Amino acid sequence: MFGFKHIQFDAMSYVLHYKNGVIAKEGRGLSFFYFAPSSSIVAIPLGSNDLPFIFHENTADYQSVTIQGQVSYKITEPKALANSLDFTVTANGLYKKNETEKLNQRIINLAQTSTSAFIHQLNLKDAIRSAKQIEKNIEEGLRNSETIKLMGIEILGVSIMAVQATPEMARALETETRERLQQQADEAVYERRNFAVEQERKIKESELNTEIAVEEKQKQIAEKKMETEVQQAENSKTLREMKITADIAIETQRQQLIEQKTDNDRKEADTQSYVLEASLKPYKQMDWKILSALNSKQDARGNIALAFRELAENAQKIGNLNISPNLLQTILTGK
Repeated sequence: MFGFKHIQFDAMSYVLHYKNGVIAKEGRGLSFFYFAPSSSIVAIPLGSNDLPFIFHENTADYQSVTIQGQVSYKITEPKALANSLDFTVTANGLYKKNETEKLNQRIINLAQTSTSAFIHQLNLKDAIRSAKQIEKNIEEGLRNSETIKLMGIEILGVSIMAVQATPEMARALETETRERLQQQADEAVYERRNFAVEQERKIKESELNTEIAVEEKQKQIAEKKMETEVQQAENSKTLREMKITADIAIETQRQQLIEQKTDNDRKEADTQSYVLEASLKPYKQMDWKILSALNSKQDARGNIALAFRELAENAQKIGNLNISPNLLQTILTGK
């Protein structure tokens, strides 16, 4: 009515109300009346945005790779962005221009610029495996970009979903990888077989070493046994020689003892013979009759025997001799 209109924004929009080229009011989620002929309204979206991107680059070996990912960002200085891009809205709250697409394209271009120099230094295989480094390069490039700072944008993060080669090259890499894996598998089989053969060789070598050690031990035992037997034989021989020597010494001593005893007995016999001869020498010239008479121990029978002897010596002188039985009985019985 008469050019006055009402407009309302949500809380995620930062509103700038320009009146005659001067900011009349600003803030988030405003709702107000304005005079359309002299007003211009700018609405900056404040929420975070996920910007997907996909672009192609060439590697150092002239192979094409496709980089796919997304950039998360949000507008932290809406007035700075309003000075760079036109986010003017109509009376119905619709943007007059699609500046969001322009903003996204600028961010994508900066991301690609941050990536291209890095990708150009890598070969295809390294580029496919460098997703994390690409993320780091894009994030650092965007955060250090003067354009991003002038537009009042904060980069929340960068994610790389895929780094892919062309289908033909991917199949070639798959074939190469498959062949390499097959080769590695064959090498693994060969290594396992070689390891098994080596282990078998070691086992046989160990068994042979064990047998050699056993034979050596048996040889040592046999030699030790022979040495023991020889030593025992030598000890037995030594013992026998010692015994024979001892027996000879004993027999020698016994012979010497016998000789000494014989000599002593001979000397003793000679002494006794000499003593006896010396003792009997005075009686040797004496008449036995006198000796008999001197024997004070001569009994009646002895005297009778002497008498009979005298009779026998003088028998030629005796004519007749009568001996009574009683006398003989007395002589024989001693009664």
